[in-house]
Amino acid sequence: MTLKSHDLAHIRSVVLAGHAGSGKTTLAEQLLFRAGAIPRLGRVDDGSAHLDYEPEEQKQHRSLSVAVGTFEHGEHEITLVDTPGYPDFVAEMVQGFHAADAALFVVDASGGVEAGLEAAVKTGRETKTAACFVLNKCDRENADPSAALDALRAEFGTKIAPLHLAIGAAETFSGYVDLVHRKAYRFDGGTETEIPVPAELADEVARRRDQLLEAAAEADDAVFEKYLGEEEVSDAELDACLHKGVREAILAPVLVASASKGIGLNALLDAIVRYLPSPQEEGPFTATDKSGKEVELPADGSQLLVRVFKTAADPFVGRLTYLRVLSGTLKSQGTVFNATKGEDERVGQLLYLHGKEQEPAAELRAGEIGAVAKLGVTETGDTLSTRESGLNLAPISFPEPTLQVAIDPVSKGDLDKMGPALQRMLEEEPSARVERSATGEQILRAIGEAHVAVITERLKRKFGAAIATRTPKVAYRETIRGKTQVHGRYKKQTGGHGMFGDVWIELEPLPAQGIEFAERVVGGSVPKGFFPGIEKGIRETAAEGVLAGYPLDDFKATLYDGSFHPVDSNELSFKLAASMALKEGVLQAKPVLLEPIMTVEVRVPEAYMGEVNRDLNGRRGRVLGLDSSDGQQVISAHVPQAELFSYATELRSLTGGRGTFTAVLDHYEDVPSHLAEKIIEAHRKEHAEGH
Repeated sequence: MTLKSHDLAHIRSVVLAGHAGSGKTTLAEQLLFRAGAIPRLGRVDDGSAHLDYEPEEQKQHRSLSVAVGTFEHGEHEITLVDTPGYPDFVAEMVQGFHAADAALFVVDASGGVEAGLEAAVKTGRETKTAACFVLNKCDRENADPSAALDALRAEFGTKIAPLHLAIGAAETFSGYVDLVHRKAYRFDGGTETEIPVPAELADEVARRRDQLLEAAAEADDAVFEKYLGEEEVSDAELDACLHKGVREAILAPVLVASASKGIGLNALLDAIVRYLPSPQEEGPFTATDKSGKEVELPADGSQLLVRVFKTAADPFVGRLTYLRVLSGTLKSQGTVFNATKGEDERVGQLLYLHGKEQEPAAELRAGEIGAVAKLGVTETGDTLSTRESGLNLAPISFPEPTLQVAIDPVSKGDLDKMGPALQRMLEEEPSARVERSATGEQILRAIGEAHVAVITERLKRKFGAAIATRTPKVAYRETIRGKTQVHGRYKKQTGGHGMFGDVWIELEPLPAQGIEFAERVVGGSVPKGFFPGIEKGIRETAAEGVLAGYPLDDFKATLYDGSFHPVDSNELSFKLAASMALKEGVLQAKPVLLEPIMTVEVRVPEAYMGEVNRDLNGRRGRVLGLDSSDGQQVISAHVPQAELFSYATELRSLTGGRGTFTAVLDHYEDVPSHLAEKIIEAHRKEHAEGH
């Protein structure tokens, strides 16, 4: 289809968000198909959905990334931004909220308030996004739209107000009552027919309409006074309150639907057009100019302001950049200024998106969403404007990854491809990190196990780099608790010049101060020219470890005596002698193995506190304190790093996906003796096998 040009008042952009499996993609497919934006009606369950076009999505039958579809409804242009509901792909949902003016929270009428919906509503509130709810799958077995509505109000407050009342539930769901105009509609074979309001629903209609009126009246003082005085509020007054209240995020109305059967979709489109804001009503946008001063820009302003909300790395077309024009007009085949990077960027052919289908666009105007391929420096979160204005938006804040896995190339060929492939992957994964650990391993940090699995699949499919994942090694350290004096002698005679180094070294603990080398040699028993070799021998041996192959730290080594040979002594001889002395001396100086202890902050609903605390204790954790923030309980604890590598997955399981945590290195502590023995024995065995 070819889109017409629409003025700002007739443009709507809506992010679909909610728990996994609530039917967001099915709803979007239905709307796009009915408008003629896609040639056939795709299905998530058989992998044919237009919006789930990545092979991994088709294989798993669920959305894993943002997808965009634009269509026309009457005189309006509506863009839907479909987002995943699975918690591992929360970054994609965040991108969706930065692409749209409004949100449609999709709820499974048989599931109630689930973790993915809670996360979506939290993001909507943080971004101050106007929203509606739609109770989907009202025809599903065990669906109870009335109970689901009550659950929403109990969880999110009475500002969640019914716009529609379902007629029937589960297999008897057949339509709805419009509570504003008190009209009823039944669906039969895809046809919508107005019917009288069922008599048995009269009391429920009155009760639910009062809930709607109570919430909507907050938008208008005069109507609110009428409501308090129990005066009649007209349909027109209520509709005007809804129009204003939704746009100002005073309330969020709730609709009912069955996306699979097409029930309620006309009313949904009407609500999107009638109640959700246009770009004109969303402004002004706050940005900083090139002098660093904050400025406010209206959506219909002449100044160009573009948000880059997603980047897709493609091995064939290169980088595909998803754009939302906030102000001004972005033209194909032009030049823009990347204010985030401080560089000019050449824009090629702009595109409208219909899932995997693309339509050329001569320009994208304020409020419109599209894409462009092969930008040079632009990344997710960047701002495009003009060099003259230098307007720059605040960066998008993404959740930090907490699951860590070590990654290795499967073959030597993969080793050559791995670096560039990881770099390309990071362009499209704002909540993934790749870093080198203290143990020398390459670590992939992601949101969860499913996130890791998708990343590894895409690395192989898109860039031909096969990687294997495993649990990372713990960055243990070694140190000493006692003091000793030790002798190290290296002597080797081979016919000509030999090798001779002889040292006496005193070892003592130096808590939290690293390694210190000192000397108090008297009488020239060891010439000063050999001191650098001795220090080098100590530091290199310490780096390799003595007990279990981990770096030895926090000790002082003092050279206090020794001897030398005028011909056979050299720096290497003394380096080897010092190494021998350190290895023997550490074993005499009460050696211990240290483990990294992390400060962990866990955020969970109160109902999960007991279980989470017990789990932390089982991980050798020590709870430091309890607090509350934003309606959640915050647990602070010290936990060994060894116990945290899989915690992201296990915390999610413990809390039904509602728990989150952060962990930062705090200090090192002695490993309990029974665990230290196992670690040391494993090292000895590995060392013996290696030789």
